[in-house]
Amino acid sequence: MNVKEFAERLDLKILVEGDLDREITDCYIGDLLSWVMGRAPENSAWLTVMGNINSIAVATLADVSCIVLTENAALDADAKSKAELMGVNILITEENSYKTAVKLSKLLAQ
Repeated sequence: MNVKEFAERLDLKILVEGDLDREITDCYIGDLLSWVMGRAPENSAWLTVMGNINSIAVATLADVSCIVLTENAALDADAKSKAELMGVNILITEENSYKTAVKLSKLLAQ
């Protein structure tokens, strides 16, 4: 499933559009950036509440397919600008990380 399909199927709002055709093959939940940087699988949807510029750097280094800001976490202006520059997909949902991950897991299992 790609990022665009993921956003449509879970009714996620797209805040920053990078490559929406990028495939999602896994999911990772984490807010401790140094932990995520070393452990998030490539091509995963990264679920977090961290919407700052450092998150964009981590997403790029970990080569995730997208960042999903859960619980309507804010994306700051600097982070948005950097994400647009780097082509990082950023989505947002009002649901928490657990509920979003469960839904994604079911979609990936199909």
